[in-house]
Amino acid sequence: MPERRPAASRRPPRPSLRRRLLTFLLVPVLGVLILDAVIGYFVALAYSNRVHDATLTDSALTLTEMIGSDALQGELSEQARFLLEYDPNGRNYYTVTSNHHGRVIGNANLEGPDVPVDAPPRLYDTELGHRPLRAATMRVPNRHDPNDVLTITVAENLRDRHARAREILLLTLPQQALLIVAVLFLVWLGVSHGLGVLEPLTSRLARREHDLGPIGEEDVPVEILPLTRTIDDLFARMRNMLGLQERFIADAAHELRTPLAGIRLHVERLGDTTDPAHRADALAHVQRLAARAARTSAQLLALTRTQSPDLPDRDGMAVIDLATVVPEAVAMRVHQALAAGVDLGYEGVEAPCFIRGDALQVQEAIDNLVDNAFHYAGRGHAVTVSLACDESDVLLVVEDDGPGVDDAFLGQLGERFFRVPGVDEDGTGLGLAIVESIAERHGAQVAFLHAASGGLRVELHFPASAPPPPV
Repeated sequence: MPERRPAASRRPPRPSLRRRLLTFLLVPVLGVLILDAVIGYFVALAYSNRVHDATLTDSALTLTEMIGSDALQGELSEQARFLLEYDPNGRNYYTVTSNHHGRVIGNANLEGPDVPVDAPPRLYDTELGHRPLRAATMRVPNRHDPNDVLTITVAENLRDRHARAREILLLTLPQQALLIVAVLFLVWLGVSHGLGVLEPLTSRLARREHDLGPIGEEDVPVEILPLTRTIDDLFARMRNMLGLQERFIADAAHELRTPLAGIRLHVERLGDTTDPAHRADALAHVQRLAARAARTSAQLLALTRTQSPDLPDRDGMAVIDLATVVPEAVAMRVHQALAAGVDLGYEGVEAPCFIRGDALQVQEAIDNLVDNAFHYAGRGHAVTVSLACDESDVLLVVEDDGPGVDDAFLGQLGERFFRVPGVDEDGTGLGLAIVESIAERHGAQVAFLHAASGGLRVELHFPASAPPPPV
């Protein structure tokens, strides 16, 4: 027998839009129909009460006529008494009292409110032995005694009223049931037909293979436009990521082709010669080309990382103090400056300089600017990192006193893989491109200028930010 899966591992049922819509529509509709049945019962009961109240009033008037007749002389015949008391569901009650003689006739002691003489019968609710009754009372002069007044009261129980209301309700129940079935069917049909407008969209998406273009809005219902727009945004991010991936692969193939070909050439030289001098020269070239390939790979990864759409934009970044970040970044490069024979210095301010940004990305930008200055200025020159700020702008500057860059090439600095001709053949041409990408993500402006000493001056203008709230 096949092994049964334990209940804990069973997947919960998938959410269904159809089931959700039917639930949200049918449950309130059923509630409304039940409420309609309850209201219908009370309407029927009100109608039954009105009919029985009219009958009760007629009974009081009839009894008044009987009492006022000379033939009866204050007494009721057995036939009249039977007609007044008869009720298929129980009994009716009546009483006639005289101001002078007390109760004249009746089968119950009924007390009612005071009413004017010769006024129409007054209806009211009362009880007899804890049984609820509906009564009508009126007062008339006694024809046999002009100084006497008769109080006539007629009452009936409420069972017949409720029975009539239930009969009316039962007569309308088939119509209510038919209405419920019709409403349920129409709701199901409407939901099914309404969801059918999604079929053209799903069919169009199913025909796609590698197309990440926008879905479009020509056949999209208004209710799901937010969903399709979110999917379009997702497609746009995927296109951006795939574009970054394809560009990284193309750039890596382009930039790594030369050092890898050189490594292969010099490895073949190592195999073809036994001369120690030639072997040492080939090994030196292999090491230099391997270092260049490693640096190119690291720079390509850094550039791709700064362009990733998954990183937060400026509004989602924390508030950082460049007066703390920049000196720490410069201090970490002091040992490399000493090894390269470069005089690395820092000129800053004591006041805090707040911006919205990522401290690691800002440090990476400083590292690339300092590396660029080291390579282009060379041994024996000075590189200065400075920071200044005011209420609206934070200025980060890296300048050197090297040979500088001609005016014809200043506008091309920051382009990927651009290297100033004849200055440094080992550069990757990606350092300033990384700086440009980081600055763009931080809302900063980059300017490439001539330094006062003749070297290159790179300025980064960051928008100032308010200080963070105290913790």
